[in-house]
Amino acid sequence: MGAPANLKPRLAAGHVPVLLSEVLQGLAVRPGGRYIDATVGGGGHAAAILAASAPQGELLGLDRDPAAAQRAAERLEPFGARANVQHSSYIHLAAVATAMGWPLVDGVLFDLGFSSWQVDEPARGFAFRTEGPLDMRFDPTGDAPTAATLVNGLPETELALLLWEYGEEPRSRRIAQAIVAARPIRSTTHLAEVIVAAVGRPRGELHPATRTFQALRIAVNEELEALTAALPQAVALLKPGGRLAVITFHSLEDRIVKQFMQREERTCICPPQQPICTCHHQPTLRVLTRKPITPTAEELAANPRSRSAKLRVAERIGESASQPINKSTSGD
Repeated sequence: MGAPANLKPRLAAGHVPVLLSEVLQGLAVRPGGRYIDATVGGGGHAAAILAASAPQGELLGLDRDPAAAQRAAERLEPFGARANVQHSSYIHLAAVATAMGWPLVDGVLFDLGFSSWQVDEPARGFAFRTEGPLDMRFDPTGDAPTAATLVNGLPETELALLLWEYGEEPRSRRIAQAIVAARPIRSTTHLAEVIVAAVGRPRGELHPATRTFQALRIAVNEELEALTAALPQAVALLKPGGRLAVITFHSLEDRIVKQFMQREERTCICPPQQPICTCHHQPTLRVLTRKPITPTAEELAANPRSRSAKLRVAERIGESASQPINKSTSGD
């Protein structure tokens, strides 16, 4: 199932969303449905959902980045009152939906990757190949500490632990030591140069600074904590038969999503060594993707930035149970 024909010109004109057809299938988008895009970003997935749910389908889009929310609102303007975009983090998903008068919905989408335009805007500080401030905040209007605060302020041991836990960086101690010795570090390119000097020039596709920048971005935006808090809210908002679809881009996110869906599918979540169940846990989800869906070769050729994407889908337990969805390409 691809993007509707009348939507293709609009998709071509802006950000191309990852795993678009797979998301539409995973959410089982239907005419008249209500959907939440918890990370509306460039509005690509949102536009496709609105087109597929026409003529009366509605969408609530959230983004913690005010610039992204504005971009999405402008892109979705042709859909009129059917689209509503709010500047808010998905950690407040339930509160925003309640304020909108949306107690239950047909589907919730999380696309946890950040937009290409965010990476390509030097002033945001996400990229190590272009000169920019060490910011990395999704919401630069907030009071969260910037990447510069962490890089120049954390003790060496704490910085090394951060790089290890959030970046899965095997050379975290060496990099942390080099960063502390080079303080103050004032820009993205300066930080990248320090890392290269510490561990060597790139020898493959992955630049030596990639994992460090990932770790700092995750820490600055408290991404893993927000995701952990938002997933139960999303499930609580789903109607019976409603779908939860989550696109992740690194193993830390994917592990959280996978374990959450598996937990919510079980009838008991007591420790394995406990002989008698005392949790009285009631399953809320049916997992529809036993292995995550990954981009096809065709999509990878058209959009290399999609290479790390993994989509997992689950259905709220209710009257309308479904079979696992078909997928052309899967990962571990």
